[in-house]
Formats: sequence, C-alpha cells, structure tokens
Amino acid sequence: MIGVIVENLAGEVRTIDAGEGLSLMEALRENGFDQVMALCGGCCSCATCHVVIDDAHVGLLPALSPDENDLLDSVDDRASGSRLSCQIPLVPALDGIRVRLVPEG
Repeated sequence: MIGVIVENLAGEVRTIDAGEGLSLMEALRENGFDQVMALCGGCCSCATCHVVIDDAHVGLLPALSPDENDLLDSVDDRASGSRLSCQIPLVPALDGIRVRLVPEG
C-alpha cells in the first residue's frame, strides 16, 4: 500500500492507503474525496482532478505531458506543484506523498 497524505479544501489533513498501480485520482475518489470531480474519468481531457503536490515529491513524478500541461494552463490557481491526479500512477517511491486539493475552476 502507498500512503497518501491529503489536505482537503477545508484544510483538514487525512492519510489514506492506496493500492500500487492506481492513479492518484482513483485513490482519492475511492477514499471519499468527492471534491475531486474527475469528470473525464482519468482520460486527461479535463482539469477537474487538479491537485497540488508537495515540493518534496514533485521530482519523483513522471514528466508533464504536453496535454497535461495545456490543461493545467486552463486552471485559475495553477501552482508550481500543480498536476492532474489522473496522470500520477501510485508507485512505492511515492509512499508518503502529500497532496493538496484545490477548488474546481
């Protein structure tokens, strides 16, 4: 299991356990974080699963694809650690990753 530390929109922090191989988006949705809309179901065609990854883990993530980068350009609150959670496969190296949910928009 991969431990994921999640800060929700209210600033509350909770740690969840997720199965290796799931996307971060799938893990968030399976653990009741309905604030992650994920309207496209993980196809990288919307930005409704936008999250901000803590700086300590950004370097461990796969590189941004051009499509993901374009979609993130469309969000109002893009930050240095902004990623689409559907594009982050959970692997053991990410155990303890810290993620902040952001409002849709």
